[in-house]
Amino acid sequence: MTLLLWVGVFVVSLIALVKGADWVLDGAKKIGLALGMSPFVVGVLILGFGTSAPELVSSVAGVLQGATEIPVANVVGSNIANILLIIGFSAVIARGAYAATKNLVDLEIPLLILSTFFFFGIVYDGTVTRIEGLFLLAGFLIYLLYNFFGNKSDASDASVSPEEKRVTPLDIVLLIFGFALLILGAKYLVEAVLAISSGIGISVGIITLLAVAIGTSLPELIVSAKAALQGNAEVSLGNIFGSNIFNMLLVVGVPSLVTPLTVDATTAAIAIPAMLGVTVFFAISCLSNRIYVWEGAFYLLLYALFVVKIFGIA
Repeated sequence: MTLLLWVGVFVVSLIALVKGADWVLDGAKKIGLALGMSPFVVGVLILGFGTSAPELVSSVAGVLQGATEIPVANVVGSNIANILLIIGFSAVIARGAYAATKNLVDLEIPLLILSTFFFFGIVYDGTVTRIEGLFLLAGFLIYLLYNFFGNKSDASDASVSPEEKRVTPLDIVLLIFGFALLILGAKYLVEAVLAISSGIGISVGIITLLAVAIGTSLPELIVSAKAALQGNAEVSLGNIFGSNIFNMLLVVGVPSLVTPLTVDATTAAIAIPAMLGVTVFFAISCLSNRIYVWEGAFYLLLYALFVVKIFGIA
């Protein structure tokens, strides 16, 4: 296959991943609301899991094809993109109406910070063993139990219409097809990444940190931007918090059970420290209970700087 053809496969695979995640997300959201979950829990758990599905399936597909550096690079790149690119863009289009709720400031920020430093403690030595993967999955289980039983959200169910709670046979069919698209898209995405990396001489880690991470973060972008435009910052921010925590604990934990994971040099030297700094900076921004337009613009500028650093221009 020519390089151009592999680029086409990469694009089509990303589209399949995003569309599959969209169908899975819609079905999971309706099922969650039908089961009586609050909008806040749906935002953190259902949307977080649904929008992390592309990262999860592409990471598993990567290790199955021997690319053990993909999961960590994918997660780190996605988490940076989620905060700088997606939160930045959402804050800009919200035009000053992007307020962080009390639940996010008091509860979710500490959980995100703890998860981030826990993740750093796992990956800093350049490998993720099966035992360490089990620790990540244990942390993920604790996070799930906390959200189901310990999170006393004040979010009201009044804004949820009966139509949003009704699960139809079509929803189930689309949910199944969505999972099928996720699996097929992930398989060919990884094959395309490996082929493109070989063809242009750029490491798999760099392609994953940027192209794959941005592509698999598209569901988060769609969900958060739409919620920001509707003035629903709770869902928008909850989606990013849930997704980032899911990424670190689940998306790295599951593939590490298949085979020990490796951390490529670029991810270790630049991206992981950047993720730590970005997460702490994001937490500080949220302490004012509002992310302003100028902060959103600064986030976008920081992401551009991150891309420049990855390519070694600066």
